[in-house]
Amino acid sequence: MSFFLIAGPRDAGPGERALMLDRAAEVFAAASVDHHERIDVPGRGTEASETQLREPVQAIVPALQSGSLFGGSNGILIVDAQNLQKSEAEVIAELVTLADADAVTAVFLSAGSILAPLAKVLKEHGETISIKKMRERDAARWLGEAARDRGLRLEPEAATVLVRRFGSDVAALGQALDQLAVDGQTITAETVTGRYVNRPDEPMWLLADAISDGKVGEALRRLADFLEHGHPLVVLSFLEGEVKKRSLAAIAPDVGTYANWVGGSPQAYPVKKVWDQRSRTRSESLRRSLDALARADLQIKTAPEETHRVTLERLTVAMCRWLGK
Repeated sequence: MSFFLIAGPRDAGPGERALMLDRAAEVFAAASVDHHERIDVPGRGTEASETQLREPVQAIVPALQSGSLFGGSNGILIVDAQNLQKSEAEVIAELVTLADADAVTAVFLSAGSILAPLAKVLKEHGETISIKKMRERDAARWLGEAARDRGLRLEPEAATVLVRRFGSDVAALGQALDQLAVDGQTITAETVTGRYVNRPDEPMWLLADAISDGKVGEALRRLADFLEHGHPLVVLSFLEGEVKKRSLAAIAPDVGTYANWVGGSPQAYPVKKVWDQRSRTRSESLRRSLDALARADLQIKTAPEETHRVTLERLTVAMCRWLGK
């Protein structure tokens, strides 16, 4: 099979994109393609040329129509295929249908879904490889395997600290392992903490989950991680949204009504998660949370910046007690 769609999550980050590129490299290696042409599809807002294909995309046509000059398979990597415009997807779908499968190996990388004309043809004539959204537990497993592949001994505490520093970004974790390997074959927690201080941005729902579980220590750590890069008012806005969702779930007659109110689907995981928590959320706790959020908002907007972190820490501890298990 010569046509592959490597489909990653819509919100793919550096880690997921690195995994997608790794899988593409494996596909080319299995097809004995030593060199391939890479085409990066621009955003859909980019204006089309007089033809059906925008200039950066036009190179796909000769690549799909010709084989390698030296025999074997010609390789082409199309990155960000989710950005293809409708006319482009239609043209490429026709080219894939007519292409010589023995003369070309084409890999489409897509963060999210691609347009139907091309998706249908790739499903019929190719293979789809799915890359799931990386979570921290997935990154921890990946980290152990990556360390073994590099011939490194990674102490358990060092692995924990690395995941805390870099989250689910396996691309950054891989670079960290390569850097730490210079210090020796055994990686300790002290080595990691001595080299890396901060971690990159992490999704805010990790803070919300820690609060929902009533885990004060973890919630405070998540808050500290976010404040390395984020603004306190962003935290407040997010927490206010979480309390609002819980309040709507508490008064909604059924999950369908609640999903309609928040603009989601009853089958969506975020909707079901809040709906399932409604029975253990007391109205008094929601009232106290909203009141605390309002006071914290006023404090952050009027008090010196030095007090903002303490304000958010106190708010986080209180919400763990009011909204946690």
